[in-house]
Amino acid sequence: MTVLVVGATGKTGRLVVEQLLCRNYEVRVIVRSPDSLPSRVLENPNTTVIEASIHKHAARRFLRRLLDTAGEKPLRMTTDKHPAYTKAIRWIVGPKVLHRQNQYLNNRMEQSHRPIKQRYYPMLGFQNFESASRFCSAFDELRNYLRARSEDDEPIPASTRREIFTGRWSALMTELAG
Repeated sequence: MTVLVVGATGKTGRLVVEQLLCRNYEVRVIVRSPDSLPSRVLENPNTTVIEASIHKHAARRFLRRLLDTAGEKPLRMTTDKHPAYTKAIRWIVGPKVLHRQNQYLNNRMEQSHRPIKQRYYPMLGFQNFESASRFCSAFDELRNYLRARSEDDEPIPASTRREIFTGRWSALMTELAG
């Protein structure tokens, strides 16, 4: 099986690539600079490195599609720090748009798994893929069990959520103790 990893030089991407190579998968990685990959990844015969970068024409094309889809110009845009975005935003959207390049504002996926990160940082990370998988599945199951949801996607008041959580927590603790 061949697996494609985009962003293999990042913290998570690097771990994913190393785990896949340990399991003898054929791995293709797309990176801006292959120099930032560890030598054990580059020297592995199951690794294919594809060097790719966003250039100004691709960034402009992307922004034009984005504006066509949105129908209006945004007041602010958040991107990573690639220089092609800055020039393309000024060229396509205009100089009045607020261009933010803060990594914490950019990625909603990073924000969505923040609770898991807060839980495993004190444990100094996972030592292998199996322990990460085991923890994430149990954590997700418990979080979904304790989270209050409405039938029709209406907001639930904090007091009601607290009551639901307290009731479910008590039931869980009773069952675990008994």
